[in-house]
Amino acid sequence: MISNLLVLQSDFGISDGAVSAMYGVANSVNPHIRIFDLTHDIPPFNIWEASFRLLQTVSYWPEGTVFVSVVDPGVGSERRSIVVKTSDGKFIITPDNGTLTHIAELSGIVEARIIDENVNRLPNSGESYTFHGRDIYAYTGARLASGVISFGEVGPSVEVDTVVKLPVTSAYIKDSSLTGIIEILDIRFGNLWTNINRQLLKKLDIQYGDMLEVTIEKGTQQVYKNTMIFGRSFAASGIGEPIVYVNSLDNLGIAINQGSFASIYKVGTGNNWTLTIKKAAKKIYSRRRVSCKEVSYRQKQS
Repeated sequence: MISNLLVLQSDFGISDGAVSAMYGVANSVNPHIRIFDLTHDIPPFNIWEASFRLLQTVSYWPEGTVFVSVVDPGVGSERRSIVVKTSDGKFIITPDNGTLTHIAELSGIVEARIIDENVNRLPNSGESYTFHGRDIYAYTGARLASGVISFGEVGPSVEVDTVVKLPVTSAYIKDSSLTGIIEILDIRFGNLWTNINRQLLKKLDIQYGDMLEVTIEKGTQQVYKNTMIFGRSFAASGIGEPIVYVNSLDNLGIAINQGSFASIYKVGTGNNWTLTIKKAAKKIYSRRRVSCKEVSYRQKQS
């Protein structure tokens, strides 16, 4: 299926001409191609975040869309250049360095091919070894999206299970607690996004309005512990107060209403950042019964 849709992601930023050069290459292949940016603000060399941003985005695009993701600290090395087809018919072109982790684990990859760089490479770029995003990925992506080449013409097929994946710890329930990892930040607002899905909350019978005890650890070091409400929206908490909520990916999020949780508590992301929740113990308030004699005494004193 020819989509004519090309979506670019990188850690290049837009302060120089790198992204523009990728646009230029794609347009030289097909001046009618439609090019979109997923993001170019991936932190430098952060393969984990590149992987997650693909998961966040790919499923919402039409079948046949071609994605190019270039976060490539190993550029020029022996790492493979790969194109995969997802279970819902999208294509992703990227270094085979772990960028496909979340797509492989949660969406599914049905076929993978290694780019034949003798064929699918920008003409006259053979002596350049440090800008594969322009010379190989954008060029191949534009050719694939435009129908100049088919997926089969990208290069030789490889087994899907050979695609490189980063380690990921799945969320789990133990006793009355639920533990997962902080996968990513909702960057602009500083919210924490976890891999704890809403179905796991149901297994612990956690309902909106419940008070939850939240513990955050980096490795074995406890970074944060507090009790907060599980709210349907941020309106369930006061300004400046923490809240547990379900984010746009149907996973658990932690936020401060109109504040940045990540900045205030210096929380990061990745497989070594864990978050555990459980229902907070209900506080029981009781009034001491006052005897008639004590009441009479107090009245006399006043």
